[in-house]
Amino acid sequence: MSEVEFPVLDLKPYFNGEEDADIKLAKQLKEVCETIGFFFLKNHQVPQSIIEGMFSKTRAFHDLSMEEKLAISINKNQRGYIKPGATLVSHSTYNKNTKYDSNETLVFATDYDSEDEFVKSGKRFYGENQWPENMPELKPAVQEFMSEIEQLGKKLLPIWALALGLDTDYFIPYFHKPHNYLRLAHYPPVPELGENEFGLGPHADTGFMTFLPQADVEGLEVLLTDGSWIRPPKMDDAILVNTGQFLERWTNEKFRASPHRVIPPKNRHRFSIAAFINPSFEPICHPIESCVSDDNPSKYPSQSYWEFYNWYMVNTYPHYEEFDAPKEASST
Repeated sequence: MSEVEFPVLDLKPYFNGEEDADIKLAKQLKEVCETIGFFFLKNHQVPQSIIEGMFSKTRAFHDLSMEEKLAISINKNQRGYIKPGATLVSHSTYNKNTKYDSNETLVFATDYDSEDEFVKSGKRFYGENQWPENMPELKPAVQEFMSEIEQLGKKLLPIWALALGLDTDYFIPYFHKPHNYLRLAHYPPVPELGENEFGLGPHADTGFMTFLPQADVEGLEVLLTDGSWIRPPKMDDAILVNTGQFLERWTNEKFRASPHRVIPPKNRHRFSIAAFINPSFEPICHPIESCVSDDNPSKYPSQSYWEFYNWYMVNTYPHYEEFDAPKEASST
């Protein structure tokens, strides 16, 4: 396992309005996104009590009976419970994944108004969240946690823009109703790990940015540009952040989608929380001008996040087999 120092971005000067704090952060972020794609955020202003509460609720959910969990099984809107051995990232470019992941996961996503035109038309991914019948305390906890993370994500948008040489408000119109989602995962212990077997196979996330409050049990591993894997260190009161594929495509690969995997523990249960902050579904995202040139023409078409997300999900999850999968993630 390689050793490398994970970057730490301190948000305190930025939130305090200190002069040039945004420019300094943007410089750090640019370097991170062009290399490792993972970094720690400290002084992020998300109350630790809310984070700890979310971990507590995650454990409580996975302690429910399988019957209770399967009652809210994952559906075509990508909301609900995913049982162990149900996911396989077959299109990973980082590893030929051949075995289903051992984790079980509960997924929630953005709540849309019942009068939203795409909700009313039944468009995929716009459906309501599913909640376990005997855990009424879970819904307010998830909503509070996701509200905090969304606020944090939006506060960082000007930094992302500056890191790309853009006006600070560039990304604001694309995040008017971001499609965020939350994965509450449980990695059961696997005493003897088989060949090419993972808690979560090597992959890169689908979206813009992912927030990972730190789990008590290690297992996350990050792929470096030299082909080696590394485990992030434990950093108290910090949130780990990584970049996703839609950001990589939007920036014409200037910013790297950070590949990672999870090795299940041998004799302990691991619980993790992953919150994904992404653009709104419908706006068409054109290649960012500062990332395209005559020497580096655009590698991807203009595309909405819905189009890319749909391609990814159809090609990842067995419950989408009834839909025709696009041959590549380049439809417009």
